[in-house]
Amino acid sequence: MRRRDFIPLPVAVALASIPAAAQQPARVPRVGVLTPADSAATPIFEAFRKGLRDLGYIEGRTIVLDFRFAKGDLDALPGLARELVDLPADLIVTDSTTAALAAFRVTRTLPIVMGIATGNPVEVGLAASLAHPGGNVTGMTLGTLELNGKRLELIKQAFPAITHVALLLNVKNSGAQAYLASTKNAGATLGERFTVVAATSPADLGRLGPSDLAGADALAVLPDAMFWNHRHQIIALAERARLPAIYPEREYADDGGLITYGPNVPDAFRRAAGYVDRILRGAKPGDLPIDEAAKFDFVINLRTAHKLGLALPPTFLARADEVIE
Repeated sequence: MRRRDFIPLPVAVALASIPAAAQQPARVPRVGVLTPADSAATPIFEAFRKGLRDLGYIEGRTIVLDFRFAKGDLDALPGLARELVDLPADLIVTDSTTAALAAFRVTRTLPIVMGIATGNPVEVGLAASLAHPGGNVTGMTLGTLELNGKRLELIKQAFPAITHVALLLNVKNSGAQAYLASTKNAGATLGERFTVVAATSPADLGRLGPSDLAGADALAVLPDAMFWNHRHQIIALAERARLPAIYPEREYADDGGLITYGPNVPDAFRRAAGYVDRILRGAKPGDLPIDEAAKFDFVINLRTAHKLGLALPPTFLARADEVIE
């Protein structure tokens, strides 16, 4: 035997194993995103992607995002959640409380990160408490119930003569009744009465016209992911009806809505990327406290006020975080 042909057996085994190990690519985590939206081209998903990039992830290389779009049909969410579980995704990120509930009803083991949740996740059964969720759901909550009353106060301060408010409500939203109750309770102290205008899909929004708001002095839009995704239709409705309107998120003002007050949704989604990172690194969702929105926006679109012939008190304008002129 030639000396160069002799390799001790343990060394030969070790050398043989090196190419095989090197050829096995590292597993790329797969994150499912369950949303009522039509597409991923929205400010909240752009913020979420930025949050992931800031943490060192590269989409398509070190992390994969699998979107499932309900396109405004909330009844489609459970089936889409099942698709993500069956992929299988490593975890699911949800856009709205309704989406989180749909995922939760499909899986109690796969981690669920709420990019946003309206209302209190504890009250709808998603977590044992905000500080100690205890199950497979964590993430961000916007805490919007108390803000419904605040929005009524603001539009009353802007237009003191208002006595009759049309409330745009998605009755299929998991928090619909709580939103309605909190709004009416606040309105009672302001001497306001309400007409509920229901819409459960983009098609419903498209069918609404000024006659559906007849008799109202103003429009208040209650929080809903489908409404947010189709806000252009709602803003156009208020403009056709020549009514002052107040909305729950700043993107409405950016797109022509008169007044907005509420949590900054893209900022919440950016912060949700941190939850994804911690879970992918081994943290349990039940051990991660549910966080509340930290950034709120009070924005007035003065261009829209001029277009509608509405005058806003200078003191009211001075209180806004931003005035779009």
